[in-house]
Amino acid sequence: MIARQSEYLLQVKPQLKKLVELLKPHYDYVSVLATDVSGTSFRVSMRNTSISEYPDGERGFVVRVYRDGGYSEYSFTDISDVNELAETIRRTLDEQSAMLEGLGVRKLETPLEYEEKIIREFAGEISEELYDLNNDEILNKMKKLRDSGASYPGIIDCMVSFMTEINSKLFLSANKDLIQSWGVSFVSCALLAFKDGEIQYNNVGDTGWFGSELIERQECKLAKAYEDLMAMFGAPNIEPGEYEVICTPEATGLIAHEAFGHGVEMDMFVKERAIAKQHMGEKLASTITNMYDGAQGGIEQTASYFFDDEGTISGCTKILDNGYLVSGICDALSAARLHVKPTGNGRRESFERKAYTRMTNTYFGTQNDTVEEMIKSVKYGFLVDGMNSGMEDPKHWGIQCILSRAKEIKDGKLTGKMFTPVVLTGYVPDLLSNISMIGSDLELNGNGHCGKGYKEWVVVSDGGPYIKTKVRLG
Repeated sequence: MIARQSEYLLQVKPQLKKLVELLKPHYDYVSVLATDVSGTSFRVSMRNTSISEYPDGERGFVVRVYRDGGYSEYSFTDISDVNELAETIRRTLDEQSAMLEGLGVRKLETPLEYEEKIIREFAGEISEELYDLNNDEILNKMKKLRDSGASYPGIIDCMVSFMTEINSKLFLSANKDLIQSWGVSFVSCALLAFKDGEIQYNNVGDTGWFGSELIERQECKLAKAYEDLMAMFGAPNIEPGEYEVICTPEATGLIAHEAFGHGVEMDMFVKERAIAKQHMGEKLASTITNMYDGAQGGIEQTASYFFDDEGTISGCTKILDNGYLVSGICDALSAARLHVKPTGNGRRESFERKAYTRMTNTYFGTQNDTVEEMIKSVKYGFLVDGMNSGMEDPKHWGIQCILSRAKEIKDGKLTGKMFTPVVLTGYVPDLLSNISMIGSDLELNGNGHCGKGYKEWVVVSDGGPYIKTKVRLG
């Protein structure tokens, strides 16, 4: 079904339009973002069952204004008296400006962004179930999945989580009248095992614009997850060195997120904190390598939306084009400072937090190689899998990805030997230039959050196909 627009946002829209009109005579630019996010969180384990509100739910507003070469913002939740609210916003921002000037704080000069006139309504195709959840039915599906996982020998707990989110946003300014609504679901099933005094963990999961059918889809993944989990017991550490490496889509996604995700967020260009600014247009990867980021463009994942939190229509940005670094991603204010077009990547953790350039769905493009061909091509190396965490240094292009396991490949065959955990490190252009084979099946997952700034968190998805490269493991 087509997602319904928020009744609450439609109800308060006339008041918000009046607020914009009241503020317009005092500023060169006025906009307001209204958010209405709700959902439900379900958790089932061998010990507990719970249902609660979606933890990222919110309902509120943020006004952005421009005057004297800079932007200011004011967030609020009460819109009962628009006239009083307009006066409060003006007074508060004037006092704030005077205080900063008195302290000698230098304003970061920002050109007034050009805003084209757009009036549009957007709605995603989502599961009807998200509007009418049958809690008992969902819990029964989760318990069935939990019982399947718990039935394997050595499992001491099987934890299933399922969350739904309905996300609606309204953006108003002198030139824009935008509203959008969409819905997503998240599912994760974690297996916890104990053997010979050691505990190991593995999980499966999925995300997207779906309903509780996501829970049932995990059943077929459990056997492999359990096999990998048990192989991790007693697995040795890998001998540090440079190896031929095949990455599963999960590992590929972590590399995409850390390699040219944060490194091409262009608010870092403004602050001179990303080396990519000096290398736009250069060849930095193998010619078969393409990379994308975008909230739209055929991807319907947890970080998909129709316009961002600054009212910029979303799309899909090609970051790497046949190995060449051709574009970064950008919020509206950074775009104005850099004199480029925003890419629809201005995102807020909530209406109470500032917008940064943030990744959305970040992934490598596909080619035509098969996993079997990749494995056969490896004299000695590893198949790496299982995302744990990662980090990068955008100023020097260092990357570190921590993965759950590496499966040994010798003479074109998997030997059955496993190493855990695995740390993948390297210099980003080397890692990307060494990509020699890329699979044909695109897989993304959005069960993770990405932190930035003062640890503002937003949901992101990442992924890609299987890829083969050469990189250091340890």
